[in-house]
Amino acid sequence: MTNPYYSKKVVVVGAGLMGCGIAQVFARKNIQTVICDPVEEARLTATEKIRDNLHLQGLDDRCIDFITIAKNLAKEVSDADFVIEAAPEKLTLKQKIFAELVKYAAPDCILASNTSVIPIRDIAKGLEDCDRIIGTHWWNPPYLVPLVEVVQSDCSSLASVESMIALLNYVGKKPIHVKKDVTGFVANRMQHALWREAIALVNDGVCDAQTIDIAVKNSFGLRLPVLGPIENADLVGLDLTNDIHNVILADLNAAHQPADIIKEKLAKGELGMKTNNGLRKWTNSQAESVKKDLIDYLLKVTETPFSHSDN
Repeated sequence: MTNPYYSKKVVVVGAGLMGCGIAQVFARKNIQTVICDPVEEARLTATEKIRDNLHLQGLDDRCIDFITIAKNLAKEVSDADFVIEAAPEKLTLKQKIFAELVKYAAPDCILASNTSVIPIRDIAKGLEDCDRIIGTHWWNPPYLVPLVEVVQSDCSSLASVESMIALLNYVGKKPIHVKKDVTGFVANRMQHALWREAIALVNDGVCDAQTIDIAVKNSFGLRLPVLGPIENADLVGLDLTNDIHNVILADLNAAHQPADIIKEKLAKGELGMKTNNGLRKWTNSQAESVKKDLIDYLLKVTETPFSHSDN
């Protein structure tokens, strides 16, 4: 298959786990990719991160030849076709980066942010040429999770969105077009609606934290890879969905702030697996087992990805 992006250049801003994982995806399709980061330590460890990712997947590391590690952002984006910012989730930092990108990138270069929740309009606020600024929210780890949410803000052009979607399709991702620039976009809004209810049930003493995870993993969680929530609503019938919602919706948690139990845990320094105590207690081996099980599962399902919704 001819590579339509053979002469194109992708710049990834940020040499963290997400930036390196995103760069790996493009490099594996023989697209010239540059990882740009001002921090020397991040630059020095970037190649090794990618090599570890590839070996974890049982892949050779020849694609690293398509990756360049650089420091000078202005120079690297001057002839780039696509830029994906993967810096820490801090609005002021992203605004600073995009001010530089708009200044130094070629006029037809598409500029994308990998923010997971920040509205693109906030990142692009006050900048010229914002029609080429869009969101591309990749999920961690980006080389294994197929979804990329391509976010169109009020000032983003449809052409920029479509160009990015075409690129992402080519490199084997599953892009979706988010047509309204809402906080958290699509998937994170649904994920955190579930988290809010789950944590509220623990907070209110309905059940303990472990029970929540058991319940999800052994009920609707089993169906989710092949039956999305809209498919499920249509499957059971909108008449039944309506009847259920008439009973349950008014009683679901609707808090606009984190639950008290989260605040209490933070005050005690109980932050989760990294402190061996969070909503649940963890030994180091248990925490490592959860992480390993997740990677093993993703490696397995991405070998034969689910596609029941591709009608």
